[in-house]
Amino acid sequence: MKRVAVIAALWALCAFITYAQDVFQDSRERWMAIAEQCKPELQMTEVVPVSVVKAVEDAAAFQGWKYVPVPGLENLSEVDFKQMGSVTLDFGRHITGHLVLRLKTLGDVMDAPVRLKFFFGETPGEMNVPLDPWRGSLSRAWMQDETVTIYTADRDVRLDRRVAFRYLRIELLGGNFKFALDGLRCEATTSAGECRTALNDDCPQIIKDINRVSLATLSECMQTVYEDGPKRDRRLWIGDLYLEALAGRYSYKNDLLTKRCLYLFAALTDANGRMMADLFEEPEPHPQWGTYCLTYSLLYPSVLLEYLNDTGDTATALDLWPVARFQVEDALWRVRDDYTCNAGRAWLFFDHAVMDLEVPFQGAMLFALNQTCELAERIGKGDEVKQWRNLAAKVRKGARARYYNRKSGLMESPDGSPASVHAQIWAVMGGILNAKEGRKALETILAKEDAVRANSPYAMHYLLEAMIRCGMWEQARATMVDYWGGMVRKGADTFWEVYNPEDDLHSPYSFYPLNSYCHAWSCTPTYFIYKYPDVFQR
Repeated sequence: MKRVAVIAALWALCAFITYAQDVFQDSRERWMAIAEQCKPELQMTEVVPVSVVKAVEDAAAFQGWKYVPVPGLENLSEVDFKQMGSVTLDFGRHITGHLVLRLKTLGDVMDAPVRLKFFFGETPGEMNVPLDPWRGSLSRAWMQDETVTIYTADRDVRLDRRVAFRYLRIELLGGNFKFALDGLRCEATTSAGECRTALNDDCPQIIKDINRVSLATLSECMQTVYEDGPKRDRRLWIGDLYLEALAGRYSYKNDLLTKRCLYLFAALTDANGRMMADLFEEPEPHPQWGTYCLTYSLLYPSVLLEYLNDTGDTATALDLWPVARFQVEDALWRVRDDYTCNAGRAWLFFDHAVMDLEVPFQGAMLFALNQTCELAERIGKGDEVKQWRNLAAKVRKGARARYYNRKSGLMESPDGSPASVHAQIWAVMGGILNAKEGRKALETILAKEDAVRANSPYAMHYLLEAMIRCGMWEQARATMVDYWGGMVRKGADTFWEVYNPEDDLHSPYSFYPLNSYCHAWSCTPTYFIYKYPDVFQR
């Protein structure tokens, strides 16, 4: 019987056994209890608006709009809002939390409810584009506009919806008496605490600015889990967890938050042991069923390894080792007879880009194998995966034979699909290409006009990582300054989910206001800046 048939038969047997019995049933309740013990208390800071502003169209501004200050904030609590009708406020920085305000009566009696329309926005462009008719591919409800009816004056009103914003527009929809807006503030929340590392005194200003925005981004995404984005996708994803934990390791050092997220994912695997790509906390922790993403689940062992490296917490690593090992075991049947990896119909994610996925998957699979073997050796479990090192060597050889074009120096698809920067990145990450070969591949693909390029900070993180592994220190620094520095120069006070330097209106959701402008996977410059000070802080 051929090797592939043997694997298929074994896989069928394992599937029968695991579907018949929950593989982690005996540990789930305990794991969830540990996760809840690690749940942080949120720290609250009151943030007040710094100015009243008006919108100005400006072709040179990000997305064509900017705000300029106008007089009015100093008198806001004394001016009849019935006469004003509308006001736009700038809180001075991006914040995540709950708005609090009160209606202050101005010598009148509140003889009827007041109805107000609130619109919270992260950027001036988002605030000044008509939302309807709706053009986005995600739910209209993600947009942060709320209509609120207030029945009692001279008492604090706290909006139930948590919002992520810098700008706030308030419009009067109905009200018959004289009142002013008073006590406006946002109760901003985070679990980050203070940054525990410092930059060198002679660090260049652009690096300081990038680091400041990176820390602000990470801080707002650190709630009771590492959130994907506090405006949209307010949940925990494995791919974001890995990057946030890296950044947190070199900044806020909130190890308990990382531990909580590791245990939540373990407790919420399905009966077959598979890990869904994301999970929610409310009304009680639960995964988003049907979101199994192979490349994300393969990152779980890396999160656990980095946590172990940072904390030395061997007990946690041993406790969660079976879950980490299973995520890789679950993918081993995808190794073909020629030792290439079959992505099949699995959901793979590397970027918001249209590209061939099978070539970068070879590197992602090898990265997971190598990282899991390293984790096993660190905790004395090397014997359980002793064949994996040999398998990894064969997969590397198989991937090179099928996908590596020695003439062009690139990892390429045999079907002629356009070469991608992602394939070269993951060939480096997985060790398919050595440092010299990887450098040539990266330099070649970045100069190739028809190549599929990285178009999100998620993919750009791995590009920087691959460059550093190949000794491309100058290029890595220049890339950070150009890409993340580009967002800073365009006014970012937190880093964005999507950034295309050539198209400010680019969106994977068909409508750019849907983009998240404070997004977890964008926070990792702080990781590089602190881990490699000789590269980035000089």
